[in-house]
Amino acid sequence: MKLLHLTFHFEFADRIEAILEHNGVESFVRYPMMQGKDVGGEKHYNTQVHPGALTIIHAQIEDGKVAPLFKELKEFRDAREAHNHLEAVALAIEQALERKA
Repeated sequence: MKLLHLTFHFEFADRIEAILEHNGVESFVRYPMMQGKDVGGEKHYNTQVHPGALTIIHAQIEDGKVAPLFKELKEFRDAREAHNHLEAVALAIEQALERKA
């Protein structure tokens, strides 16, 4: 099991969620309108000086879903320069409560 951590510009939330759904990620937590700097060093503080905001998504995903999900996320990132900010990390989960249906 992996913990997926995604960071991206908030306006792409619907598209990222569609990618997650397409790859069988059924549940996640979304933190919308977060403040921070993207991978290009651009500040997004949702102000006039630093417009925009970031969204963070956390999800638990099965090991076998990581490679196809990352392939589709990379395709999204590479499709347009506006998507270059997307960051994705899959971290090993050492211990977790079993999920209940």
